[in-house]
Amino acid sequence: MSQAVDSDAWASEPDAGDPLLTLVETIEDLSSARTVDQVAAVVRSAARRITGADGVAFVLRDGDQCFYLDEDAIGPLWKGRRFPLTACISGWAMMNRETAVVPDIYADPRIPHDAYRPTFVKSLVMTPVRPRDPIAAIGAYWATTRNPTRDEVAKLQIMARATAAALDSALMQASLAEALERRKFLLRELDHRCKNTLAAVQSIADQTLRRSASPAAFVEAFTGRLGALAKAHEMLTRESWGHADLSELVEDALQAFGGTDGNRVSISGPAIRLAPETAVAMHMTLHELAVNAAKYGALGVEGGRLEVVWAVDRSEAPGRLELAWTERDGPPVAAPASRGFGSRLIEQGIARELGGEAQMSFEPEGFAFRLAAPLSIRIAAA
Repeated sequence: MSQAVDSDAWASEPDAGDPLLTLVETIEDLSSARTVDQVAAVVRSAARRITGADGVAFVLRDGDQCFYLDEDAIGPLWKGRRFPLTACISGWAMMNRETAVVPDIYADPRIPHDAYRPTFVKSLVMTPVRPRDPIAAIGAYWATTRNPTRDEVAKLQIMARATAAALDSALMQASLAEALERRKFLLRELDHRCKNTLAAVQSIADQTLRRSASPAAFVEAFTGRLGALAKAHEMLTRESWGHADLSELVEDALQAFGGTDGNRVSISGPAIRLAPETAVAMHMTLHELAVNAAKYGALGVEGGRLEVVWAVDRSEAPGRLELAWTERDGPPVAAPASRGFGSRLIEQGIARELGGEAQMSFEPEGFAFRLAAPLSIRIAAA
């Protein structure tokens, strides 16, 4: 005769307090965690239930420091605080790639006793997450001096292994989200810059056409200004559209007019960094100054000299940039009867961009241009 099977015994649910069931549920929860904070939340509560500890801390490795990200305990531990790897037991576990079992914290030289005295902790287990290359650690703490059992240590280590996979997944998710957000930002930035550039080209074309005496004059002036705009963008691209160096900007603008080598042109001044939009405006201004110098001023005759000098005046906060473009030994100069687009760009454009003042002067000794502008997020001394 066959023996009857008690189906109810097989169908009964496992005890909700069974540590093994809790461990399985924890692994399932970790597999669905999508952020580091979610991983920490699962670990801090589940590790305490599995080990029966009085407290659990989840510690991230942050360079040469330990960051106590989260905790679940009968009393406060170190949540939100950072310690050097060499100054805490979590750092020891991560640096040595092994689990630290400490039955009595005050009898173990690896424990920073002063940090533990305000807490309830008397014994602990600290295990690294991903021992081959630790990225975190899980600490279980007890309020009594005791020897943690082999089973308690093993369960904590199993949880650490599951946590390693969850953390890797969370960090990958964060990396993908950051890459997608950066892609969106770059597309928005590209759209913004394209619109600004097209608007600038339209304005340059319109203003140049209005004041050109002939089609040939328009082509010459427009091509030169478009080239200057392109060179400014090229320089900013080399700098990844970060801040541009004023010295490099001056050299770049003068390159098409003989450059800054030799005795004819001298430039000097401290390191000044310009925001991208400001750098474009400054480059266009310097281009117009160089065109005028080549056509009517010191760069158009043998023996003419150009000096471009800038300094920072800090007599009043926040300080200001003072730039001087000075031409000497050129042909006689005189103020033009009317101001064209180039002159208005030189005298008004850059001053408006920087919130400063600009002035051209046609002196007997030669043409001069002076610019004064306060230091700001658009213009800064390095």
